[in-house]
Amino acid sequence: MDVCSSSTKHAMLLEELNTENKDKSQVKFQENEFIPKLQNTVHSQVAGESPNTRKDFNDAESSSLPSLQKFLPTNYNSYTKEHYSYAGKNIIIQESIESYGAVVWPGAIALCQYLEQHSEELKIQDATVIEIGAGPGLVSIVASLLGAQVTATDLPDVLGNLQYNIFENTHNCTVHKPEVRKLVWGEELDLNFPKSVYYYDFILATDVVYHHYFLEKLLETMIHLCQPGTVLLWANKFRFSTDYEFLEKFKQIFNTTLLAEFPDSTVKLFKATLKWD
Repeated sequence: MDVCSSSTKHAMLLEELNTENKDKSQVKFQENEFIPKLQNTVHSQVAGESPNTRKDFNDAESSSLPSLQKFLPTNYNSYTKEHYSYAGKNIIIQESIESYGAVVWPGAIALCQYLEQHSEELKIQDATVIEIGAGPGLVSIVASLLGAQVTATDLPDVLGNLQYNIFENTHNCTVHKPEVRKLVWGEELDLNFPKSVYYYDFILATDVVYHHYFLEKLLETMIHLCQPGTVLLWANKFRFSTDYEFLEKFKQIFNTTLLAEFPDSTVKLFKATLKWD
C-alpha cells in the first residue's frame, strides 16, 4: 500500500513540474540533468511568436498533417519554447507548466535518446508507430524525423498544442507526414483503432504511469494496440509504490526486458511484447 496520500502525490508532481521548469529557464546551453551525457534541452524563452507564425500554422496545417480535424492549442498563460536536439535537428517544443500534458517529462528524454542511438537496430525507418499520451509531442517528432510513420495520440485538451508542435518541427522535413488523433485510454478502441485496419510495429509510451486513476484503462489500451510482432517501448520515471505495482501487472501480461536505467532520475526504459500463450 502506498503511504502517500492523493494530495501528497499531487503536490510532489507539482513540485517536480516547477523544478523542471526552473531548470529549463537557464539561458545558457547545458546538458539535461535527467539523462547523463545527453545534450538536449538547452534554454527557454517566453513564448513570443512572430506575427506570421500562427497564420502559417493555420494556413498549412490542415493539408500537411493527415489528422481527423484541426486542433487549436489551449490558451495557457505560461507557454515557453524549449529547445532540444535530436536526429540532427533543433527541435522547438511549446510547453506550459499549467498542464501535465504540455510538459516534456524525463521518460520522454530517455526514450528520445534511445531511439536516436538505436534507430538502425530497431529499424525505425518506415515503421508504423503510435505514441500514447504524446503530450507536447517530442517523442513523436523524433520518431518521425528518424523516418517512422507516426500517429501521436492524447486527450482532446492536449491535441491542439501537440499538433502545433508536430507541425512546426516536421513540416516538409520528414519522409512520412505524422498524424495526430484523439485516444482516450480504454474508450471506443474497437471503433477508433480496429485491429483489422491498424497495425503498429511500435507503441511508444513515456511517463504514462503516475498518480492517476486510469491505470487499468491504460493497460487495456496497450493490450488492444498490440498484435503479433508489435514492440512496446515504455520509459517511465518511477515515483510512487503504485508505479511499481503497475509494473508487476504489466510483467504478467507482457514479455518485458529492461533496456536502460537512469538512476539519477529513476527512469526505467522497457521493451515489451504481448504474451500470446
